[in-house]
Amino acid sequence: MMSGNYTSIDNQNVTGSVPAVADTPGHVSVKFAESNLQTFPPSGPQGKISGAAGPPRDTDDTFSKTSSGSDAPEQGGWFRTFTIAAYRPYFDVDTSDVLERIKDSLFPFRGSFTEKTANNPDLYGPFWICTTLIFVAASIGTFVTYLAHKWQKKEWNYDINLVTWSAGLFYGYVTIVPVVLYLILKYFSAPSGLAQLFCLYGYSLFVYIPTLGLSIVPYEIFRWVVAGVAGFMSATFVALNLRNHIRSAGESWFLIVAGIFLLQLALALVLRLYLFTVNV
Repeated sequence: MMSGNYTSIDNQNVTGSVPAVADTPGHVSVKFAESNLQTFPPSGPQGKISGAAGPPRDTDDTFSKTSSGSDAPEQGGWFRTFTIAAYRPYFDVDTSDVLERIKDSLFPFRGSFTEKTANNPDLYGPFWICTTLIFVAASIGTFVTYLAHKWQKKEWNYDINLVTWSAGLFYGYVTIVPVVLYLILKYFSAPSGLAQLFCLYGYSLFVYIPTLGLSIVPYEIFRWVVAGVAGFMSATFVALNLRNHIRSAGESWFLIVAGIFLLQLALALVLRLYLFTVNV
């Protein structure tokens, strides 16, 4: 029934299912594909946002990228030597690692230091050991001379050269000696890593820190004994850790090891004669 612009539907056509209307000529039937819409929230990972806690993949991951993944071009060859990134791996150590290596340096007869540090030699420990030695040597050397002058009731003047001399000695020793040894081993076809030599020589100097503290005792014989023991421990630590590697250099390996041993003893002698010989 029609009433104005509205169409009335009989009650019998309302209830139940609506019968399909047959296609009539001249009309185009439109069929809709099954909808891909989903309920919210989705039951599984959708798109780039996963159900697990974490940022989407297309977020800024500047701080999670490695240095090789940066957009900036990498510098190679000798230019990389003058970048901070070249030395970053040698300072990536924990306090426990440094303490373990210091403990190994105080037990020189083990000879296992180079094996433990072969894959991750560090420069952090050697740097701070040398820096500590500079200030300890300068301060204790000054204190020893001060006490000697006071006991003799003589005028005492501070010697600023102790700081500069100590800095030149320790920094120069752990830099020049490993480089020279590196070239020697390379010449005899027994090359060793330069960073590993820096690490070995740096930790070999730790024994001199307590030695300098004991040198406050005002007895010359005691100071000589302490300096001798420290020099022997340091020399043995370096020589034994390099012995097995240097054996591949042929018949000259014994001379190289002996030279390394005597050079470490010479360092102890220099420290004893210069820092703790008091002229009143």
